[in-house]
Order: sequence, then structure tokens, then C-alpha cells
Amino acid sequence: MDIEVIKKLIRKYQVGHTDFVRQIAKARAYYRNETDIMFPPLKEEREKKEKPLRNADNRIPFNFHGLLVNQKASYMFTAPPLFDLGEKKANKALVKFLGDKYPKVCKDLCIEASNCTVGWLHVWCDKKSTWKYAIVPAEQVIPVWSDSLEKELLGVFRSYQNIDDDTGDAYIIYEYWNETECAAYRLKAGDELDQLLPYQMFLVDPMLCEYADTYRHGVGEVPFFPFFNNNIDTDDLKNIKPLIDVYCKVFSGFVNDLEDIQEVIFVLTNYGGADLGQFLRDLKDYKAIQIESEGDGDHSGVSTLTIELPVEAREKLLEITRKCIFEQGMGVDPDPQNFGNSSGVALKFLYALLEQKAGLQETEFRLGFGQFIRCVCRLNGISIKDDTIVQTWTRTSVQNDQELSQIATQSKGIVSDETIVAHHPWVDDPEKEMELLQEQEDAGTAEVSDMFPKNEPGEGKDGQGGDE
Repeated sequence: MDIEVIKKLIRKYQVGHTDFVRQIAKARAYYRNETDIMFPPLKEEREKKEKPLRNADNRIPFNFHGLLVNQKASYMFTAPPLFDLGEKKANKALVKFLGDKYPKVCKDLCIEASNCTVGWLHVWCDKKSTWKYAIVPAEQVIPVWSDSLEKELLGVFRSYQNIDDDTGDAYIIYEYWNETECAAYRLKAGDELDQLLPYQMFLVDPMLCEYADTYRHGVGEVPFFPFFNNNIDTDDLKNIKPLIDVYCKVFSGFVNDLEDIQEVIFVLTNYGGADLGQFLRDLKDYKAIQIESEGDGDHSGVSTLTIELPVEAREKLLEITRKCIFEQGMGVDPDPQNFGNSSGVALKFLYALLEQKAGLQETEFRLGFGQFIRCVCRLNGISIKDDTIVQTWTRTSVQNDQELSQIATQSKGIVSDETIVAHHPWVDDPEKEMELLQEQEDAGTAEVSDMFPKNEPGEGKDGQGGDE
């Protein structure tokens, strides 16, 4: 691709991407429990110096954002979605390609989308001509979308930093992927964009150690697949960040107040000692101090200052803020008093907000998985019957297994055995479970046949030969 066109595209999208990266960094920091309370602005530092009686400076973060994101990821992807291509052979081939890392990829995609508004899955062919897939960090991806209503992905910039092994210089690498090839460019850190040059990073001839700056990937489409967090392209931090900041600030301030009031402030009137050090030594050694009196009406003595803390008001504020965090974050408060011996209906009501949030993400992820699965099936020669992929999603939550088992038992004869098995709380793989049931049924039939063997021709009821 013409390098001048590449420069124009980078200039067009780089500004918005910089703001996007800044937003991602904040969400990732809150996910790691590095909230703003840990990094006070200069204004707070100045105010601290102006209040000499304030000694305590506890800054206690609360990882509500990480809790809510992990809660959604475990709720949706502890049991990752299953794909039915219409044929058992094709299903087994797809499972083999996805491999053991597939559940982790699903979980990481959920966390990536929750923090970055979108997660990206990349497909490529390695040196052994084997197709691979992995997640690309969202801050490295700059998508180029069409202006059509269908919002087609025309290309993807992947930008990342790299160190030259020969010179030790830092460079920014730009890979531009379209439906046919990938072109690589690099820019030395600190240089202007006009100094962008093609970068020969793709090995085309191992024997001659020949490299090129372009690479024909052979995927047949842009090999990046977006997985959006929701329908409005927002992360999970936006709605709850102000509430988390309030909770951290109030709690940390409460701890600081408790620590500060433990330091007793003595008020001395007409103290007769040499200095304050003498006062503390007398108080420690003799449990008494010397006071000079000036006669009747004198107020000489020692008193202490105490601070009254609004405990109830702060407790109420923390309680309300915590409730708002889980409401605005659409999660389940793990407070044990919310569960107990709840029935299935009560548990479903408890998970209502989380289910709504998961449903919004599932709608977007279904599109991403549909595009991704069709692509890898085409690349690996896996057939899809009627071009229809059936996706089965399973939620993982606190549930009443006894109640679900009773429903499954009572449904016998009303719905198919396959449906009952698929919704049984102990079954993770319905197809495999049906095979085990069939094997068990066949074994039971064979055992009954062994117990009651059929009579051979010419034998009596007792197995002996008949009368002649």
C-alpha cells in the first residue's frame, strides 16, 4: 500500500486512538485496584501541608470494578459457549482447532471488552503453515471502518513498540492489515510521522534469509474480529467510577480521623516545667505534673482535646454508596445475607441485573464468534451444514440444584431426553452425556440378555434337550 496513504490514515485516526488508550489505561488501573485515591492531585498535597494537625494519610482502594468484571466473566464464560456445525465430525474438528486455550481466550475476551469497550481476536498462519488465533490488546488496534450502515471492517492498524536488536533504538511498528495482505512500517521513537519507513520484518525465504515489508496472509478477509462490550461501545467502569471514588475517599478519611484522634492533644495552663519534654517525662515517671497557681480564680491545669466523629452518617453513606455501585454496575452484591436458602425464582431475581448486562454482551459476542468460527472453518476445510452455526451459552451462578433436578425429572416424557440432559445442572457437555447414556443403556441390555439367554432350537425350558 502507498506509504503516503498510510501516513494520512495514521494522522486521521491517531488522535482519537490516543484518547482511547488513555481511557483504557484508567480502566485497567481500576481493574488492578489502582484507583485515583492512590494518586492524589497536587491540590490535595498542598492542602495536606496547610493542615499540620493532620498526620494520618491512609489511602485505601476498593476493587469494586475488578470484582464486577470478574463476576461477569465467570458468570458468562466459566462454561464457554459451544458451537454446533450440524455434523459430529465437523464439531470434533472445530474443538480440536480451538484447543485447550479456548476457555481462557473467552474469559480474557470478556475482561478485555469490559475494560476497553472491545476485544480483538486475531487469526494468522505460523511458520509451520498452521492457523493460530490469539487476543490482541485493544490499545494496539486501530480499526478502519466503512461509512456504510453495516459498518464493514476495511482494515486494521496494529501499532506497538519494539527495540532494535542491533542498535538498541526504540521504534513504533505499524502493521496495516486488509483482506489480502499485511504491510509493515516503523517509526523511530521521537521522530515525526513524515519519517515513517517500510519495515522488512516478514521472512519470505528462510534459505537466503530474505525479508520483505509485505505479507500475503491468505485469510480472505481482514483477520481481526471485534467483540464489543455492549451496543453503545462503553466500558464497565464509566457508570461506577464516581461512586468508587466516593467510597474510597470516605472510607480512607474515616480511617485517617480514627488514627489522628488517638494522638491526645494536651492543653497546658500555667505549666511550671522547663519544657514540653519535661512535661512528658514527669507524666510518664511520676503520673503527675507541676502547675503554678496564681491564686483564687486561677484556671491552671491540664485538659485534653477530643474530636467527635460522625460515625452513623459515614456508615450510612458507605452503605448507600456500596448499594449504588452494584446497581449502577449491574452486578450481584456478594453479601451473604442476600442469599440464604433461596429458591430458584429468588436467585433469578438476585441475578436479574447481571443477566441483563451479560445479555447485552452476549448479543455482541455472538456476532464476533459467528464471524470467527466461519473464518476458521473455511481456512481449515471444516464444513458447516446449511451455513448455520448453533451457539449454546451457559451461565454459571449460584443455583438451587435440587429444584432444577426435580424439574428435569418431571419433564420426562414431555420434552426430549436430549433437552433434559442439556439443561441438567450436572451436565457440561450434553453431546458426550448422551453418548454415555447410550453406552449405559447398551450395557444394561447386554447384561439382561446374559441373565436370560434365548433357548437354542431343540432345547426345553430348562435348557436341556427335549424328550425324544
